[in-house]
Amino acid sequence: MEFVSSFNFAVWIFFIVCYSYQMLYIAVPFVKKEKPHKPVKEHRFAVLVSARNESAVIANLIESIKDQTYPEELVDIFLVADNCTDNTAEIARNCGANVYERFDKVNVGKGYALNFMLNKIKEEYGEDKFDAFFVFDADNVLDPNYIEEMNKGFSDGYDILTSYRNSKNYGDNWISAGYALWFLRESMYLNYPRMLLNTSCAISGTGFMFSKNILKRIGNWKYFLLTEDIEFTVDHVTNDYKIGFCKDAMLFDEQPNTFTQSVRQRMRWAKGYIQVFCNYGKHLMRGMFKGSSFSCFDMAMNIMPALIITTSNLAVNLTALVAGLAAGVDVSPLLGGILPCLWGMYTTLYVIGAITTVTEWKKIYTTPFKKILYTFTFPIFMFTYIPITFMAFFKKVEWKPIVHTKSKNLADIKNMN
Repeated sequence: MEFVSSFNFAVWIFFIVCYSYQMLYIAVPFVKKEKPHKPVKEHRFAVLVSARNESAVIANLIESIKDQTYPEELVDIFLVADNCTDNTAEIARNCGANVYERFDKVNVGKGYALNFMLNKIKEEYGEDKFDAFFVFDADNVLDPNYIEEMNKGFSDGYDILTSYRNSKNYGDNWISAGYALWFLRESMYLNYPRMLLNTSCAISGTGFMFSKNILKRIGNWKYFLLTEDIEFTVDHVTNDYKIGFCKDAMLFDEQPNTFTQSVRQRMRWAKGYIQVFCNYGKHLMRGMFKGSSFSCFDMAMNIMPALIITTSNLAVNLTALVAGLAAGVDVSPLLGGILPCLWGMYTTLYVIGAITTVTEWKKIYTTPFKKILYTFTFPIFMFTYIPITFMAFFKKVEWKPIVHTKSKNLADIKNMN
């Protein structure tokens, strides 16, 4: 029992040392102002969408791209219908997208689809037709000023930019709200403070942009791990690129609302974090002592230690508890340590969720009752990552598509209060 108490104390110290800065991030947007934009230039953009059986939602995305305040003639939409068995390709063509069809049951996943599409674009348009490329998921819907705002950030000199990620279905249940609240927090209290402090932000799955210079640097899309967005981020951070964030460019996407689907997706993410750390961990460690030292530290803290240490801590405590009960030893001191720890974790996550809910209140499209309710369930959603991460260490995980069914345009989303 003494060993467990010492281990728990060491874990507590570790979290304070490694994650206190993220609590300080919360204060940054309230005390630091954004720099004014540089003169804005108009650029030509290619929009990249990878879609697999997305006939229910693809038209809404393309409609939102065509309804942008940015000049339509400077935006070309490209879609790869990736192993589709429905009429996604036909719908996208009818909506005005340039469509490529891909059938490959071996190289499965978004990374392979992006690589296929970028090679097609390079063959047909050359390397310099487009100044930059947007990456969206088929279920996304964009605010009308999305590209205009991202172009401002691009004009400021950022070769990679990410954006504000909101939800189409926040109010479905505690699962969809858990996802949505995490992404809102990531936008406003991780990426936005990073931007204000002039350190590097992180790509979060969808809604990002990279310049033709980045594509020339990497040659072809080469990110094929289960979390290609994190791999893309870490590769560029460790090569001294600074990723920007545009808080005024908002997109909406659909979150899973069943526990089975959520477990499958988050197990892929957890496995992907492990893959990225195994492949890039040494580069992050080396980068901590070079020019982008803080960015490398920040990214390292975001992809691995919290999940690993929390899972290990739970395993040690549960093992000690079971062993103590089997041996007839008094385990009340152990319980006396575990329960306050769990309460402390719950309280911390609740405060993070509550602050995000209050400050982003007008951007959360559901009823006031659900906004308040889901701040209490947010910590429970985050706790479910612990067994998911534990299983990810031992289970073979493959990329599988998430089914999207929420056919909503921007007006539908914003009328959900």
